[in-house]
Amino acid sequence: MLFICPVIAQVKQPSVIHKKPTELMGQIREFYHLIAQANVSFTYPKGFVEIIAPNDEDFSFDYALELPGKDFEIWFQVKSEKENWISYQHAQAIPNSQLANPDSAYTAIGAATATAFTGDKNYFVRTIPPDILASYNADAGKSYLLTLLDLPQTKHYKYALLIALQKYHTGTILMVYFTNEKNPEFFKNINRTENSVKFKP
Repeated sequence: MLFICPVIAQVKQPSVIHKKPTELMGQIREFYHLIAQANVSFTYPKGFVEIIAPNDEDFSFDYALELPGKDFEIWFQVKSEKENWISYQHAQAIPNSQLANPDSAYTAIGAATATAFTGDKNYFVRTIPPDILASYNADAGKSYLLTLLDLPQTKHYKYALLIALQKYHTGTILMVYFTNEKNPEFFKNINRTENSVKFKP
């Protein structure tokens, strides 16, 4: 019900280039830098337009898209775990090291983000099955169906689907899909993204 089929494997810029605000252009440049660091590919989904992603003390995201006229948005967060993995490996040689394994970062990131959006545990969480993970070239992941707090930062959307993915020793991807109605149209719009963000093989 909440997973998408795979396509693409390389970064593609949108075919139509419009003049964009300086803040948005800076965010786009930084997003492409982050996905390169995390060994992630991006394909621009047809029909979507870029919007400014929130990046403050409450919600920190790297890139965002909306589907005009559909009350539907996607926010992305991408993090490289390569340096954290190297630090973790070095720490294993130190007795009583307390450094957490970065290959489990997606669970903490997913749960913290879900709580920030809902204010508590007002969400349904599920482990993503191996065949779906394979479509993202991911090793682990969880999905969260959220009932959102009524917040101006989220434009008062009512519901969201959060997907947290991990590729071991490499990075994490967070995707949040926003809607006001949990109906077939919502999941149809999710499918329109066709794995726009995924780890490279």
